[in-house]
Amino acid sequence: MKTFNWLKAVEAEFGKEADPLKAKILRRFFKTGRGEYAEGDRFLGLTVPGIRLIAKKYTGLLTLTQTSTLLRSPFHEERLAALLILKEKYKSGNIADKNRIFRLYLSHTSFINNWDLVDLSAEHIVGAWLEDKNKQPLFRLIRSKSLWERRIALLATFRYIKAGESALTLKLVKEVLEDKHDLMHKATGWMLREIGKRCSPDILKIFLRTSYARLPRTALRYAIEHFPEKERQKYLRGDFC
Repeated sequence: MKTFNWLKAVEAEFGKEADPLKAKILRRFFKTGRGEYAEGDRFLGLTVPGIRLIAKKYTGLLTLTQTSTLLRSPFHEERLAALLILKEKYKSGNIADKNRIFRLYLSHTSFINNWDLVDLSAEHIVGAWLEDKNKQPLFRLIRSKSLWERRIALLATFRYIKAGESALTLKLVKEVLEDKHDLMHKATGWMLREIGKRCSPDILKIFLRTSYARLPRTALRYAIEHFPEKERQKYLRGDFC
């Protein structure tokens, strides 16, 4: 008897929910034009809540192989669904499953190619797998020529920041202080802000003072976003001694 093809069912559901008008808006929002960071990416026009519903429906139905096929989809929303499914499969899997998902993730980074795809998955798969292991893979990623691999490395450490650990994130941040891409400046500032909020304001302030000259302006603005206004202005002027 022929096995039902759940992957085809997922793709059909995405096609049914597609909205060309929303797709056009999303193409602009996610910078898919010529020379932009997501040049040529394609959208179907689904909302994130809608994508989450589809992912939840098919998490237990798709095999890992089928999920990896979905991750290679030309459509952004289907790749996001695949990552949400991988996140849930990782959470419920055994050690062998988790290892396979981690390796699958790192072998598909060319398809994890926008900030939302990275931000919704890196800490839950890469960060989770490396939590009690050697962190060398993160240093390989942070030194990559790929913007998305660099962002994956940094965002993976959000898991550790949430546990009150800041040292590894700060080491990785130092690797990208000279990064030219605005999306890395924003990610850097975001993780620094979270260190100040979840770990220690003093750790953040010491880092800002010692790295001020090299820290991109956008990263600084993100990092000090929750400072009292007078203190924030001092940091923007460099008058914090």
